Amino acid sequence: MGQAEWARDLAQHLLETTLPRRWAHTQGVAARAMSLAPILGDEADTLTAAAYLHDIGYAPDLVDTGFHPLDGARYLRDVHQADDTLCRLVAHHSCAVNEARNRDLLDALTAEFDEERPELVEALTYCDMTTSPDGRHLNVTERLAEIHSRYGSEHLVSRSITASTPCILSAVKAVEAALYENRLDEGTSTSQ
Repeated sequence: MGQAEWARDLAQHLLETTLPRRWAHTQGVAARAMSLAPILGDEADTLTAAAYLHDIGYAPDLVDTGFHPLDGARYLRDVHQADDTLCRLVAHHSCAVNEARNRDLLDALTAEFDEERPELVEALTYCDMTTSPDGRHLNVTERLAEIHSRYGSEHLVSRSITASTPCILSAVKAVEAALYENRLDEGTSTSQ
């Protein structure tokens, strides 16, 4: 069984029954991750695994700090001895440092989990921030508006997303540019 299949089974076990909408989102994020295979090559399986696992920290049995990236990454590290890359991606997905700062958990997050390579973090952020809570594809502007609408302007999550917006937009732009460049390269190679 590959890493992505293991991650899918674990996320399904943790989310499908207790948080079915979160499970739908997770499946959509994983589908987006699979679509990035042309630009990720050998790392596509790792990104897909991280996409399945990115929100497991919401599972009721895993909540410790209430900050899902940290709770999920700790669970992966401590219970499953998961690959360090997966743990770091879960811990830092979607510009998590801003919410960690707002929750007074930045020191814990950064002491326990180093940052992962920017291109992988950007790819996971892209997948998460272009997928609705129900797993549908949408553009990043719609996703950001949905988050603000769901939480309200004064909520800690909304304030954190506001602080993270430049990081999120940059990540989405970088991945979209890589996808565009890849399509151009494929078009060039097929016309030769």
